[in-house]
Amino acid sequence: MTQNPPVCILHLQPGSGARELAALPSAPPPQGFYWISCTRAVLQSRLAEVQAALQACCGQQLVDLHVSDLLNAQLPSHYDYTAHYDLLVFRRLVAGQEPAAAAAGARPVRRGGPPVLRRIDTSPVGFALFDQVLLSIHPEDGAMRSAYAARLLAAQPTDPREGRAGNAGARLPDSPADLMLRAINLIVDGFLELRRELSRQLDHWQAELLRPRTRFTNWGALLAARLALHELDDVCEDQRSAIQDWIEALETWQADEHALALRELDLLQVRSRDLLEHIERVAHHVHRLEQNTETAVQMHFSVQSNRTNDIMRTLTVLTAVFLPLNLIAGIFGMNFDALPLIHQQNGFWWAMASMVLMALALTLLFWRKRYLARSAQD
Repeated sequence: MTQNPPVCILHLQPGSGARELAALPSAPPPQGFYWISCTRAVLQSRLAEVQAALQACCGQQLVDLHVSDLLNAQLPSHYDYTAHYDLLVFRRLVAGQEPAAAAAGARPVRRGGPPVLRRIDTSPVGFALFDQVLLSIHPEDGAMRSAYAARLLAAQPTDPREGRAGNAGARLPDSPADLMLRAINLIVDGFLELRRELSRQLDHWQAELLRPRTRFTNWGALLAARLALHELDDVCEDQRSAIQDWIEALETWQADEHALALRELDLLQVRSRDLLEHIERVAHHVHRLEQNTETAVQMHFSVQSNRTNDIMRTLTVLTAVFLPLNLIAGIFGMNFDALPLIHQQNGFWWAMASMVLMALALTLLFWRKRYLARSAQD
């Protein structure tokens, strides 16, 4: 299989295996189903061919509004349906901002901060689900599509009546809906991996923020992280709404009375609920990261405020200690002849001794009142 081909066409037969087709199909599959995957640029340039293949295999073409949705690189995750097919758009992570921005025809945005923040850039993947055809529209890189297609081609053929025990990639999907849910599950796994990397980075920043003697300077990167987390939260909310709509639509499906068809529908519902749980796990973790970041920032300013208060308290105590000494020095600096001790030989030493004793007494008093004690964070 060519790496990242513009169009990938697979004929999947759960009992016989998967094989790659060289051209768009012109008739319904005698067994199994077709998976037609391409990029948005290919769909736009070969739309007539794709519509003709869908008409020949399914007896129905894509609605114009759905074609516009599949070609829109800025569309959020959502679910829609017609009487003949279902449409699900799900945003996935891309390797960087350049592919998504180039696909949208926009100027790429330079995101600051560590490399993990530059990965929080998403691009929609569209799925048009027919009875015997799954049409998927991917970003320009096509890495996820090619990797999963290679796994399907390498999978061993199995009997679909044997069940689904084992690895998700070891058995062929039983239906286009099953294939779509497996592909979306791979997308969610990418968000789970990003969650771990982002957690490590934010934990490092939190440790720096809570060091009282460290001057934190990565405020631009921290602000970018907060904005990226907010963006990721919005993406997860759209993903969750789309999958919830899909689950509600799946509950209205009516399967045949055959036990195998009922089992397949039950497994689709189980896989959909598991996928929704994964998305909710990512969203919950993103909320927790946002709260931890905000808490760390507030604790940082609280620590800095306490440190400033300690410094001002020490300066105030020193000022209070030297204030009576300045008073004594000011009195003996007056231009009067009749001042005590001014004409005595030991007068200077008596004045100095009294000033030292007064300073020591005030220092001891303030120390016992813990005005000069260090704070715990120091």
